[in-house]
Formats: sequence, C-alpha cells, structure tokens
Amino acid sequence: MASPAASSSALAVVLLVMATTLAAGVANAATFTITNQCPYTVWPAATPVGGGTQLNQGETWTIDVPAGTSSGRVWGRTGCSFDSSGRGSCATGDCAGALSCTLSGQPPLTLAEFTLAGSGGAGEQDYYNLSAVDGFNVGMSFSCSSGETLTCREKSCPDAYQYPSDDTKLRHCNGNSNYHVVFCP
Repeated sequence: MASPAASSSALAVVLLVMATTLAAGVANAATFTITNQCPYTVWPAATPVGGGTQLNQGETWTIDVPAGTSSGRVWGRTGCSFDSSGRGSCATGDCAGALSCTLSGQPPLTLAEFTLAGSGGAGEQDYYNLSAVDGFNVGMSFSCSSGETLTCREKSCPDAYQYPSDDTKLRHCNGNSNYHVVFCP
C-alpha cells in the first residue's frame, strides 16, 4: 500500500497535468462574444460550434471556438418560436426547425463567416468576413481583437460580400484572436 505522502504527490502530479492540458485547450480557442442591440429578440446561431440560443435586447452569448475551425458561421434568426424540446421555426435564418443549429440557416440571413488558424501561433492568421450573398435579415457588425470592424446595416452594405464570386471583402487578423458579433450595431 502506498504511503499517504506518495498518494498525495501522485495526486498533485495528476492535477498539474490536467490543469496544464485544460489551459492549453483554452489558449487555442477563440472566444466569440455575441450581443443583441436590436429592440427585439434575436436567436443567434453558430456552426460548427455553438448551436443557438435566444437573446433578448441587451443580452450577450459567449462561445469558445477551437483553433483550426474552418468554415464557421454566426447569424441571427428572427421571428422564432420554439417548444420546450428546442423544436420550432424562425421567419428568417431557420435551421431545420432547431433551436441549436447543426446546419446552416435558410435565406435570407446576414452571415459572419470565419476560419481560425491551426494553433494560433506566431505568424498564423485567422480570416473573417460578412456576407449578404444569402440575403439580409438583421444588421450586424463583426470584428476580431486584432483587426478591423466590418458593419452591415442593410443588404447593399459595402463591408459584405454581395454575390458568390465577390472575393474582395475577406479580412484577416492574428491567430488566436477573439471576436465580437453585434446585432443592430
């Protein structure tokens, strides 16, 4: 049988390894802070991480997205109604009737799109943009902590992609940045 001192030392080592592993995981994630400044409720959705939730005016939702996530999207849904099991529908941005989206929303929807660097190391870059290619349903601004803020208050906004072959609106920021999405900026 191990002595209490040996058991205590082994436990300390296990806890140190666990803490280091958790800290490394958090360091390689980007935090997305999503705020509703609209005078109405918005149901933001995010894929492939996040799902969806309800945000009343002035509320904020925060999600952590792992480094290396590609083809990520955040959008606002409007005119939604869900039952206690999370099934329902939205007038805009609906994702197969689910509160927690695993699929992209149906047009019309204003999109914040992103691809995060692999490990967030020195010199790596994240890429982000706004898109009105699938229509426009709610004003939005999208920014990263080391880049510029993109804002779209109407379908014809100059900061958003307007058609599928539009390749001039992509922005970049340092890997391991954090992001802010604001509805009705």
